[in-house]
Amino acid sequence: MATPDKVLIFLGRTFSGHNHDYRMLKEELPPGGAWFTDVEVLVDLGDLGIQSDYQGERIALPHKKPRKSHTNPTPQLTEEQKAANTAVSRVRIFVEHAIGGLKRYNILGHRFRNHTANFEDDVIGICAGLWNLTLAY
Repeated sequence: MATPDKVLIFLGRTFSGHNHDYRMLKEELPPGGAWFTDVEVLVDLGDLGIQSDYQGERIALPHKKPRKSHTNPTPQLTEEQKAANTAVSRVRIFVEHAIGGLKRYNILGHRFRNHTANFEDDVIGICAGLWNLTLAY
C-alpha cells in the first residue's frame, strides 16, 4: 500500500510461486475485519470481490466493459465510466511507480537465490525503507 506521494505505508509478507494479488490480500488481511473503513482504497479489476468481502465506503473499483452479446454486439463504456476509470488510474499509477521504485534495487529485480528463512521479507523491508528515505530527501 502506498500514498499518492509514493511513500510505502504497508508491505505484506512475501509468497513463493505464482499467487494472485487478491488471494494474498485475503490471507494478509482476512475479510470481515474493518480494514478499509477509514481509508480510500483504489484497486484494479483483479480484485473484483473486494466490495463484497471487505467493509468500507471508499473502495473504488474501475468499471468493467460489458460482455459482447447478441443484444449488445459492440459493448462500450459510457463517457462517465471512462472518466471515472481515468480518475482512478491517475491516482493508482503512483502506487505502481512506488513498486517500480523498489525494483531499482537489484536484489528485487532479479531471481532471489538466498534460502534463509524469511530473509526475503527483511530484504523487501530494507528496500522499502531506502525507497521512503530517498523520497524524504
